[in-house]
Amino acid sequence: MNQKKPIENHLITDRPLVWTALITPLFDDDGIDYVSLRKLVLQQNAAHNGILLLGSTGEGLALTEQEHLSIVQYVCAMTLQVPIMVAVGGYNLNEQLAWIAKCNKLPIKAYLLTSPIYARPGPVGQTAWFKSLLDAANVPCMLYNVPSRSSVEISFSALQQLQNHKNCWALKEASGDLNKLLAYREHCPNLDLYSGEDAMMPYLASANVKGLVSVCANVWPEATRQYVAMALAHQHEGLFPLWHKAISALFQVSSPIPVKVLMAELNTIGSAKLRLPLCQAELSAQHGLLDIHQQIQQWLASISSKPLAQHHTTDNILSAQTPHPLDLINLRAIKS
Repeated sequence: MNQKKPIENHLITDRPLVWTALITPLFDDDGIDYVSLRKLVLQQNAAHNGILLLGSTGEGLALTEQEHLSIVQYVCAMTLQVPIMVAVGGYNLNEQLAWIAKCNKLPIKAYLLTSPIYARPGPVGQTAWFKSLLDAANVPCMLYNVPSRSSVEISFSALQQLQNHKNCWALKEASGDLNKLLAYREHCPNLDLYSGEDAMMPYLASANVKGLVSVCANVWPEATRQYVAMALAHQHEGLFPLWHKAISALFQVSSPIPVKVLMAELNTIGSAKLRLPLCQAELSAQHGLLDIHQQIQQWLASISSKPLAQHHTTDNILSAQTPHPLDLINLRAIKS
């Protein structure tokens, strides 16, 4: 088996259990709501969650190049104790390389590199694409397997060739298939593995995942961190029924529609405005989001005095794990 490679100047220290795929708050006139953005960033900082900017949850592909840069510059100018990750997604390689070159000048800590949309490249094209982006980056990179959006999975052979690149740090696995996640773990032991599916966490403690890239953490920053910590520590009792219900509510239509609607109803953001083709009207008026929010708040209050309510790093949770067999199930079936 390959030995775990030493990671030198690109190690992300104090890795958060949760990276929040942050929404981009908008005014009703379609402009960026920077006051709300600042509020959201500070909430994640207080919860010790890493911050991912401009991903699909942040409607990154619906924003202009200037908006991308303005958002990243704005957040980077804040005084934070948590790392910032920036998404790199699109189809044109030169545009993505130019974006990385701009971000390299800013105090970000990581990039999220997504498979190129629509093109459906095979293993050779995937390897060349990701290597070009990894070569351009000056910080660690998390590759992103999300076949529901890119229409193709990152191949094992591509990852095996890329995993020892000095900037290849992690894989965000969002296929929803636990068998696939475990296969990535087997084939690519040198990559840290993060779940990109909030619903999968109760099943992943024995898969040696490092944490979660989360949508739910937008509205429940502290509760989501506690959920992940408990899942990775095998404290499953009563965890799945509530969180399955909550996650199903937040994904009843395309993300981030329900998240933005709930956050607007809670006055966390000023408006639930989205950019087309996403639209608030997709969500039923009987969405039940406020009810599930209240249940999550009650759950968080009920566990506040338990040991796992304290701050935990990924490493000390994983060191306490006792491996046990995993049910090899497809989480897409659970979420449907």
